[in-house]
Amino acid sequence: MMRSMFSGVSGLRAHQNRMDVVGNNIANVNTVAFKSSRVTFQEVFTQTIRGASSPDSATGRGGTNPMQVGLGISVASIDTIFTRGSLQRTDNPTDLAIEGEGFFIARGSSADTYQFTRAGNFGIDKHGNLVNPNGLRVYGWHHRVEGSKTEFDAEQEIQPINIFRDDENGNKRIIPASHTSRVAFSGNLNSSYVALSSNGNDLNSAETHDIDDIQTALDSTPGLQTFAVPYTIYDKLGNDHTITLTFVKNDANANESEWFWYAADVLDENNDPLQGFLMFNEDGQVVQGDPHDTSPLQTIIPPLDSGTDKFDVVFDFTSITQFRGDGSVKAMDVNGYRSGEFVTMNVGSDGLITAIYSNGEQQAVGQIALAYFENPSGLQKTGGNLYIPTTNSGDFDKGLKPGSAGVGTLNPGTLEMSNVDLSREFTEMITTQRGFQANSRIITTSDEMLQELVNLKR
Repeated sequence: MMRSMFSGVSGLRAHQNRMDVVGNNIANVNTVAFKSSRVTFQEVFTQTIRGASSPDSATGRGGTNPMQVGLGISVASIDTIFTRGSLQRTDNPTDLAIEGEGFFIARGSSADTYQFTRAGNFGIDKHGNLVNPNGLRVYGWHHRVEGSKTEFDAEQEIQPINIFRDDENGNKRIIPASHTSRVAFSGNLNSSYVALSSNGNDLNSAETHDIDDIQTALDSTPGLQTFAVPYTIYDKLGNDHTITLTFVKNDANANESEWFWYAADVLDENNDPLQGFLMFNEDGQVVQGDPHDTSPLQTIIPPLDSGTDKFDVVFDFTSITQFRGDGSVKAMDVNGYRSGEFVTMNVGSDGLITAIYSNGEQQAVGQIALAYFENPSGLQKTGGNLYIPTTNSGDFDKGLKPGSAGVGTLNPGTLEMSNVDLSREFTEMITTQRGFQANSRIITTSDEMLQELVNLKR
């Protein structure tokens, strides 16, 4: 008589646990990257009243099955369902969602244990640390692969990501000035221009000419046309200097054409303007050869009051042609820039963090790492959308670059939403309530039967 009552009690307890899980799932329907849970039941120990017997061919008696009475149910498991939730677009550069497997790595201090999360609602604190809402720092790499400006060494130990400063790169809030080291010219020089040699004023390509000689040759050639190309370069302090490169047709014959170029506003150590010669073949293509250097190395001497010394610049003329038509030569690729301050940042699908500065330059300042577990369902929830490893989840060995070694890529400007399915949870809630109700009726009915048994004495 009492077994049914205790079975009903076990049913009430099990269904109460199930309702607790359903309630928690529904409560977290809008929690970032929340993973819902489910409850499964199992029967508990069964009391055997009579064991099974085998058939007896001698007596003709058949076999019998065991007679058992169950003693209720218990919770078999509470499983975390790691299906991916939908993505919500936020356009916040520090919001990240993982497309595929993997977890972000976070830790409070070097003395704490690593914790893991799918929730990428990160921010930047006043010191430049990339942190989650609870202040845990997100981990990745700052150490670059030797010789690379954009690739980080994933074999190094992971470190907390800091956008403003790290031991490897120093201050990243300000990007220092970089002097111009290369200017690439591209376009066409008009082959119909009058040459200096038409009036016997052509310049000797084996000599260096001062500004007076150049100007005299220009002034003495009737109908002469020149083509000027202004552009800006930067010295070591980021000071800008405007240079105007002037092209003059020097000489021409049936097989080749020679052009002279000079920069009157930039003088060398002998107070002569920067200058050189270019040779074009009969097909209008520039030809390399001494003294017709298509990539000459030029030394720029800034003014004395600029606060910095000279620097070398390569003038690349390899993309210039000479055909009949308008002149179109431009300085298409001029490197170097002035110093700039941090403005904003963006994160690539590979976790690469790129800082954008006020001078328009961009610089890779770190890379976010992801963790991979063989059995994510074995992780233990610790609150705050965080997990820690257990003996059944697999160990955390090292950080992995997004998009490699089984982990997914990042989707910046989005957040992973909860994977709770409300229709499923409401259905679970109805069946759980009915199961609880039915088990309560078992207890009520058992009590009535006990009451009848007591009343037999009357």
